[in-house]
This record gives sequence, structure tokens and C-alpha cells, in this order.
Amino acid sequence: MNSDHPKINFGKTGVLLVNLGTPDSTSWWDIRKYLKEFLSDKRVIEVNPIIWKIILNLIILNFRPSKTAKAYKEIWMKKENMSPLRYYTIMQTKKLLDKLGNKDLLVDYAMRYGSPSIKSKIHKLHEAGCEKIVILPLYPQYAAATTATVCDEVYRVLMEMRWQPSLQIIPHYESEPLYIKALVNSIRLKISKLDWKPDLILASYHGIPQKYFDKGDPYHCYCQKTSRLISEQFKEIKIKTTFQSRFGPEAWLKPYTDKTLEKLPNEGKKNILVICPGFSSDCVETLEEILIQGKESFLSSGGRNFDLIPCLNDSEDHINLLERITKKAL
Repeated sequence: MNSDHPKINFGKTGVLLVNLGTPDSTSWWDIRKYLKEFLSDKRVIEVNPIIWKIILNLIILNFRPSKTAKAYKEIWMKKENMSPLRYYTIMQTKKLLDKLGNKDLLVDYAMRYGSPSIKSKIHKLHEAGCEKIVILPLYPQYAAATTATVCDEVYRVLMEMRWQPSLQIIPHYESEPLYIKALVNSIRLKISKLDWKPDLILASYHGIPQKYFDKGDPYHCYCQKTSRLISEQFKEIKIKTTFQSRFGPEAWLKPYTDKTLEKLPNEGKKNILVICPGFSSDCVETLEEILIQGKESFLSSGGRNFDLIPCLNDSEDHINLLERITKKAL
């Protein structure tokens, strides 16, 4: 072999978990930087890019960071000095590595927005000798604004690479039996710890604008499918599907979680449990939007008892699920 040939690592496979992302801190500038990257994605905001750039830079990025920073401060993990989403994504990666990892199989994580970037982690895995990379977006239900934008970024990175690894992307796992079982187990575990009986369980998913659904995005159908499969295994309490986190004046998927929580006490449903099956880790949308804001509006509308079932996070059930879907791709 030619002695001046550059040293090349090879023979390994990489698994990259990808979550949405998180600011690096609760400071105004870190929040602004994160929001700018997130809200500049054309798949997230499908409006005229010139008009949107003006609205984003002149209005939203001047006023929204303060409000978002306040929400993050409510849920920030002080001891670890990071958001719950980052903490649980790191724990999921470590635990999956313990189950799967060997000298030829590397497991790492990246964020679609913020750090560590998809680009930095794909290059890191490639330099370590990964000739095949499996990308696992941590979104059980596919949507263009989540899973597809992970794909966009992965392909953008590959376009710049001279020697590309082979690639497998896991597109969705909304009806994977271990996923449904994990959710049902999490419901049962939570109920066993309550000293009250829920009248209803809300399955609250992140919303998307109605027009994305009208244009053919399958996300709504995947969410309904997950709820139906949970209901088939957990029949004791009725489960109702709602959608949260809407943004801006246009119509989003209905029914809205916040409006539903305000109405339920008047319909005689005063004891409510919420589960958020579309989120793989607890985050600002589950802990601040549901457990703080949602609870407050439900109780002030006449509700009696309210609680949130934690996301699957780094539970044993969740790691078993991630192991199964990763092994299928390998």
C-alpha cells in the first residue's frame, strides 16, 4: 500500500438520534439565536419568504425571545444547567449505546436546530469510520415540519461530502407495538400513583397549520392512529385527541388543547389527565405549556384535578423501543 496514502477509518456503523433542538441557555440572545434558526426553516413556516423575513426580523425576533425565555426559565434543569429535552436526549443516547454499542457500532445525538448540529455529528461519525449511518428522528408521527426537515438537513450535509456514507432514515413509528405498549404502561403507572380517578385522558399532540394537512401532510392521520391504538389497549378511560402549540392567526389542526381544557369543566369533566405521545422527551411544550399554563387555565375554568403523564423520556420501555426500531434499520 502506498505509504503516503491518507489514513482512513472504515468498517463502522453510526446511529444518530435527532431531536428538535433547544437553546443553549435561557439568555435572551441564546433564545433569539435558536428561534431564528427554527423559524427561518421554510418547512416550518410556509409563507412568502420575503414577507416572512421582514416579520421575523423586525417583529418576532425582537418581542418573542423574552416570552420564550420566561417559559424556558420555568422548566430549566438548574443542577444540570440544560433544558429537559437536551438532558433526556443525552440519556436516551447513552442508554441506547449501552444496549447496542460495540467497537463497530457508534451511537450519538444531534439537534435539528441549535447545537450539536446534524452537520457536526455526521462528519464526526464519518471520520470515526462509519460507512453506514442510521438517522432516527425522535418524532413518532411523521410531519413535513419535523421529520422531513431532518431529512433536508441530512441531505444538505451529504451534498458537500466527497465520500458519502450509505444512509438509512427511520421515517416514523406511530404504530410500532412497543411504542404503543410503552405509552399504555406510562398511563397505567401514572394512574396507579393518583388518589383521584380521571374523567378523561387528553392525548395532546403538537399542531400544524390546517393548510399543511389540506396540502397532503399525513401527520394528522398518524396522530389519530396512535390515539386509536392506545385506546384499543387501554379501555378504562376515554381518550380524546387534541392539538397544542399553535402560532399566528391562521387555523391549525383542531380541536385545540387549550380551548378544550377551558371547556371541559363545564361539560362535567373536572378530573383530567394529559399525555403527549408526539413528544419523545419532556420539553417546554409539555412542562410549561401543558403542566403549568394548561393546568392553570383548566383549574381556573372550574376543573378539580389535573396532571400530566411524563413523556417516555429515558424510561426502560422507551429505550427498548428505540433499540427495536434501530435494530430493524440495521
